[in-house]
Amino acid sequence: MKDKKLGLGSAISVCVGLIVATSCLLSLGLGMGLAGRGFILAMFIVVILNILLAFSFSELHGMMPDVEGGLGPVPSIVSNLSAYVITNMLAGSVELAMCGIVLQETFLPQVPAVVISLLILFLLAFVNYLGVNIFARIQNLVVVLLIGSLVLLGIISAFKLGTGTVIEAASQSQPAVTGMYGIASLTALAFWLFIGIEFVIPISKDLKNPKRDVPLAMILGVLLLFVVQALMGIGMTNYVSLEDLMSSDMPHIVFAKNLLGTPGTYWMGVVTILAGVSTINTVLGSVTRILSGMAEAEMMPCFFQKKNAKGTPIAGLVMMVGVIAIVLITGFANSSGLTNILLAASCFWLASYILVNITVLVLRKRYPDAKGRNKKLTLLGIPQFICIIGDIYMIWNIAEGDARIFIYKIFFALLVVMAAFAMIWVKVIKRAKPFERVSIDKVNNVKLERESSYSESLQSI
Repeated sequence: MKDKKLGLGSAISVCVGLIVATSCLLSLGLGMGLAGRGFILAMFIVVILNILLAFSFSELHGMMPDVEGGLGPVPSIVSNLSAYVITNMLAGSVELAMCGIVLQETFLPQVPAVVISLLILFLLAFVNYLGVNIFARIQNLVVVLLIGSLVLLGIISAFKLGTGTVIEAASQSQPAVTGMYGIASLTALAFWLFIGIEFVIPISKDLKNPKRDVPLAMILGVLLLFVVQALMGIGMTNYVSLEDLMSSDMPHIVFAKNLLGTPGTYWMGVVTILAGVSTINTVLGSVTRILSGMAEAEMMPCFFQKKNAKGTPIAGLVMMVGVIAIVLITGFANSSGLTNILLAASCFWLASYILVNITVLVLRKRYPDAKGRNKKLTLLGIPQFICIIGDIYMIWNIAEGDARIFIYKIFFALLVVMAAFAMIWVKVIKRAKPFERVSIDKVNNVKLERESSYSESLQSI
């Protein structure tokens, strides 16, 4: 019996599920504290870049569904591992740690925060072990409740309907960051609010209409989140001073308390649970499939492609859960310098997006008539060049002063590790050329052979 295919709603849930995280609420609070409502303009700039990026991902997925092979195996391995695996190991650990802290302080003061975090992790690992259908059902429910809560909080606060004291515009403090240049410099911070739209791609095989739903889910997802987070941002400035937003470790909790008192704190605690579940559920469901796809393309050891009866890649799931659990148990996710490590991870993600856009341009030149190419949106590569320039600008403005130097050190150190692994894997283990470009026909033929073999094995069950 064939599994039921997923619709556009599930695809949007996956996009939104990773993006809406507690760390996003922190970034939103910090951004609004720094620039006031001017931060919404920085958010809008990032939304435009992400929409253009969605076209690149859609075209690349249409031409080479399984891998980013336009620049050769080494860049593809570095791009995928650094942006999707390492980044989400760190971000997922932080998300669960913050979720545990908020739940302990709000609901379970007698239970250690790390125990709460680990329980949520293992529960979601079991959900993902049961397969993509269970994953999607949980994800759809969580995202509906999460977005619904954020919309209500946004409307209540933006239209000044809360029980707390409203801070009128004349009484609100002046933002520390002003002017177009200052606002543009905050796009690196706003970038984290919309990061990860491409996580719908690993489940494209499970979608009813992937050609339509993959790009549409990305675009609708970021637009939906922009509206919701803009409302939340406006609401934050109505009930919290910019200084408090900028200086608080938990600005979203301060906001909820100022908005509705103790009930608001409890409500934001529930939102934190939903955000944590949504993010980790998406990370475990998507990253394991990215690793499986890389293994199938011979960019990772073959054991990563082995799946259970429900179609879940087990090795990737075990690795992700194991690393996140270790980070939580050691307390590394609670260290004061982790924010800089996450910003370094953002550099990797931005660098990966640059490679995606370059790959699209390279494949267009090499295969002008390739199936899957979006000729209507080619426009001489203008969308891709805009994305590349924007991503470079955000990497340069990732932080200031000594913090930026520290972030760059982490970024380049991890980049060297990733590049070394990729070179050893390709040149020593696989005995292949590190930068040899794989033809589209070869990649897609291998993909068809695997799918045919998989279908035959299903029919024989």
